[in-house]
Amino acid sequence: MVKNLKHACELLGIKYPIIQGGMGNISNAQLTSAVSEAGGLGTVGAGTMPPDEVEKIIIDIKGRSQKPFSLNIPISVTEYTDELIEMAIRHKVAAVSLSAGNPAPFIPVLQKNGIKAIVIAASVRHAVKAEEAGADLIVAEGFEAAGINSSLELTTFSLIPQIVDKVKIPVFAAGGIADGRGLAAALMLGASGVQMGTRFIAVKEAPFHEEYKQKVLNSDDLGTVILGRSFGRVRRVLKGEYAASLIAAEKKGMTAEEFLEKTSEPFHIKGALHGDFERGYVNGGQAAGLIQHIPSVKQLLEEMMDQSRNQIKQVYDQFQ
Repeated sequence: MVKNLKHACELLGIKYPIIQGGMGNISNAQLTSAVSEAGGLGTVGAGTMPPDEVEKIIIDIKGRSQKPFSLNIPISVTEYTDELIEMAIRHKVAAVSLSAGNPAPFIPVLQKNGIKAIVIAASVRHAVKAEEAGADLIVAEGFEAAGINSSLELTTFSLIPQIVDKVKIPVFAAGGIADGRGLAAALMLGASGVQMGTRFIAVKEAPFHEEYKQKVLNSDDLGTVILGRSFGRVRRVLKGEYAASLIAAEKKGMTAEEFLEKTSEPFHIKGALHGDFERGYVNGGQAAGLIQHIPSVKQLLEEMMDQSRNQIKQVYDQFQ
């Protein structure tokens, strides 16, 4: 049974049950506002950016759109969690998604100030604890997803129904989703919607390097690799020269400190914003193999909704 589908959209103030994944230090107002304007929930990923940089993006978004958007705060990644929470309150951000750490201390503060608390979870245990702490919505993220990932390595298809069975609040599915078929599948697993990151790389409004977009389009089912498994610092990226050099160095015994330095945000920015895959990498999920064109965000969301409806209807009709 699909859980709280209409309620989830009303909760977030959005038309379509689609959330943009946080993109860390390459977040920007142009893409975030486009997602919100098209009917989804745009997201700013704070990453490791200092609060003043994040604030500039938030102010820019508010100048482009009056629609709701969210701020993703990766608790154990940033050193500015408290400042970012205060900033979200000050700017009346509609929702805050909390990841990579314990969200419990921050949920009451957000809700007291009228901000919806979204928690990113990678296991049933994390989702249950988030609900107990008062979260409004769970984003259940499978191992197919791009970027910093859970070392638990649970996949979306198995994770979503298990979490849906254990919590009462809405659950959005993330990881491996790039079209209406993925949305339909998530709904059939009991989710109320989806969160996507990689799919929003290859859209017209995304101000990323064209080589990054083309790398997504040229990807296939084997187009991503995992970095950092030996350090418990799992990150999924698209294949490339720099990524290959990191894999080789990891096999040869590079230290965890060296790995963290060589996967720090400047190297991500080199790939994503400068298209330099010899000296930098780009995050990418397994959904990259599904992406074949570069639409506008509005076109993408409308295509997804149409495809999802048609997919569900076709299956339903076959059961009659």
